[in-house]
Amino acid sequence: MEFGRPIVYSFAGDSPLDLHALRSRLEAMDTAALVRSGQASAFMCSPQANMGKEPREAFLVQLREAREEWRRRLTASFQLWK
Repeated sequence: MEFGRPIVYSFAGDSPLDLHALRSRLEAMDTAALVRSGQASAFMCSPQANMGKEPREAFLVQLREAREEWRRRLTASFQLWK
């Protein structure tokens, strides 16, 4: 593990979630895959998936990063129209 990279424990509980790797993976996805990833993350943060308990931090991070990538792409596409 490199120092300076924030990590969050993944849903499995024993392997760390590398934010740099997650961001790279999301950036490399096509739009349809990014949407599916965001929908899966949103479901994993829902009360139904967590039986009414708070969602795990790793799911929240994955959802946040998917949303950020989506916003980045939308902003970039709007910049093309200027």
